[in-house]
Amino acid sequence: MRARGFTMVELMVAMAILATILALAVPRYFGNIDAAKESVLREDLYLLRDAIDKFYSDNGKYPNALEDLVTKKYLRKIPVDPFTQSPNSWVVSPPADPSLGAVFEVHSPAPNKARDGTWYKDW
Repeated sequence: MRARGFTMVELMVAMAILATILALAVPRYFGNIDAAKESVLREDLYLLRDAIDKFYSDNGKYPNALEDLVTKKYLRKIPVDPFTQSPNSWVVSPPADPSLGAVFEVHSPAPNKARDGTWYKDW
């Protein structure tokens, strides 16, 4: 009676096919993850900046902290930076006149470059 199973050649062919599929799929997968994080970052920055502008328009000054946007109901919650995975990592810049508040601009502290070659911190 002949033993049942796969030969070494059949296993090697199957492994070669699997390796080829993975070599094509994995880079595309991680590229899509980076693209998704960049999209989320752009949207979060837009929402934060829009809320800051609305706060200024209503109050005549900028918020003293990002949490003021939540307290005054301009945002439900501070968004999570997709690269640092924290809502507390946003870098805020004050306005030129300190009497107008403390949060004029907001940026991500992510140290990497985007796919288009720009720095995340400059968005």
